[in-house]
Amino acid sequence: MNTREETPLMQRLRAVRQQNNWTLEQAGKACGIAASTLSKIENGLMSPTYDVLQKLATGLNLDVSELFTSARDAMGAGRCVVDRAGQGKPHQTPHYNHQLLCTQLSNKKIMPFYTNITARKFSDFPDWSRHDGEEFVYVLSGEIELYTEYYAPARLGPGDCFYIDSRMGHRCTSVSEENAVVIWITTQKNSEKHEPGDTS
Repeated sequence: MNTREETPLMQRLRAVRQQNNWTLEQAGKACGIAASTLSKIENGLMSPTYDVLQKLATGLNLDVSELFTSARDAMGAGRCVVDRAGQGKPHQTPHYNHQLLCTQLSNKKIMPFYTNITARKFSDFPDWSRHDGEEFVYVLSGEIELYTEYYAPARLGPGDCFYIDSRMGHRCTSVSEENAVVIWITTQKNSEKHEPGDTS
């Protein structure tokens, strides 16, 4: 991301940090990321991967969807939200163009995405993606190659899907002429809130 336009993520990070009277160094330590990285995200000079979003959410005592919306009280039983086409919150990374879906609800147990996979080869990634939780991906169009630390690569087309333990290193590339499009669902740690700096 190379624009200075204020995004909900930039505004939310800055607001939460200021509410806690934290310096960039203090907030970075709580989230387990470098202060320079946090500064780049706050200033729109870097678009964080999902791994980094999870670290931010845990360190700031939020869930991932709350990073893209204003603060809301946790909702009780009988929750429902409807997203119409195009209402997802966009989040672009070097490898994936995500739309975060149904972000109006906080404290969800899953985080759904509508994702265009733009990465084309294994070497596009500097390292494995790995984080707490589990994830499910269903291919809508195009073809993807799933790479994991412990299994042989798998090629998936429309109607195929996979489910993995997200702690295992993983990455996906698009191997079709066009960008592959998938529904991507990850679990979140919402059963309990974590104290700042608790990344266990």
